[in-house]
Amino acid sequence: MLSRIFTILLILLVASCKNVNNEVPQSDEFRINTAHLDALYEEIILSDDTVGIIHIYSEYPDYEWVGDDDEGIACVDDVARAAIFYLKHYKSNDNTESLRKAKNLIEFLLYMQSENGFFYNFIFEDYSINKTHKNSINESNWWSWRALWALTESMQYFEDFDTNFESKILNSITATINAYKNQRSFSNTFTTIDGIKLPNWLPQGYASDRAALIILGLTNYHNHTSDSTVIPYLNKLCDGILMMQKGDSLQSPFYAFLSWQNIWHAYGNSQSYALLKTSSVLKRNDIKQAALNEINYFYDYLIKESYLNNFKLTKENNSYTYLTKQKLPQIAYDIRPMVFACLEAFNLTKDTLHAVKASELAGWFIGSNIAKKQMYNPSNGITFDGIISEDEVNLNSGAESTIEALLSLLAIEQNTISKNSLTKYFVQNSN
Repeated sequence: MLSRIFTILLILLVASCKNVNNEVPQSDEFRINTAHLDALYEEIILSDDTVGIIHIYSEYPDYEWVGDDDEGIACVDDVARAAIFYLKHYKSNDNTESLRKAKNLIEFLLYMQSENGFFYNFIFEDYSINKTHKNSINESNWWSWRALWALTESMQYFEDFDTNFESKILNSITATINAYKNQRSFSNTFTTIDGIKLPNWLPQGYASDRAALIILGLTNYHNHTSDSTVIPYLNKLCDGILMMQKGDSLQSPFYAFLSWQNIWHAYGNSQSYALLKTSSVLKRNDIKQAALNEINYFYDYLIKESYLNNFKLTKENNSYTYLTKQKLPQIAYDIRPMVFACLEAFNLTKDTLHAVKASELAGWFIGSNIAKKQMYNPSNGITFDGIISEDEVNLNSGAESTIEALLSLLAIEQNTISKNSLTKYFVQNSN
């Protein structure tokens, strides 16, 4: 049960913030509500084993399951996210049902791994694997790295009471890491795009956002196994991410890590979180400071701007300018990586300002956004799929939005400073 201070938060919030239909969400307390995610969860039989899936889409007004004719009904991307959430929820609340669901979801991830060590992403309605769609091929891509992150997060939960399952997970992780090692090189070559020098040894050459996921997986793996063979890969990935950081405390884009080439986009930017998580493993203060710089300057810039969707940079005469810059749309996946980064910064530095900033960022979910709309409803666990304009919100509530919101708010709940700061923030802004 959350503290009384969160109950006060919701009472104040309900009194001052209506949803997109001008209907007041009904709830007697602010809480981490898994009801909608639980409704997206389904258990199916694959190869005579029970596994868990998460249905990818859920549409207003009935929020029934919706699939995609080209992609399928469920995917590794969302199952991996959900597994991480349920594991953290179990750890936070000793909820054995959450642990059971997490294990079933992990079984699905293991089922989707191919012989080359990478993962297919989608399954169709008949439960066959989609092996041909561009967003489902077994390759070094988002879903493979998200699966690696989830699997490496899960090892610690099963090592004490289910060693056979832990061994199965470890075998899967090892296969993915070996596949990654076989594809990567340690070359020091560069490419210049619009005057900006970029490394080309990251995933897709310049994808620092995907590199962050790999770092999270390799760091977890190292912490669990002490396998030092991943250290050179971690260092090389971090070196590449550092090269993707642009601007300074006074010059745009204020220490932001570009996502790919000379483009920054809001979704999936876990670079600061990943650098902080691995900084103690690598004993590198430079990557820790780089992450803190982005948190201290770029995150403040985003908050001041009411957040951004993306921008594209050019460099001329040692100065960066925006070729393009867009504010909308905005989604939950834009916010969660920043919340995680700020809380990890607090864990490392004990600077309360980082915990406070995490709560300010999480405020996006309950009304502190450009549309001034409550995106997460604690009475049913629904999180709307995004802000389309200052006057319009996407009322659907798919897996990604639901899980990213729950991950963010659960992390806030576990930090007393952030939790209390979020309450204070909304008390001040409801008057």
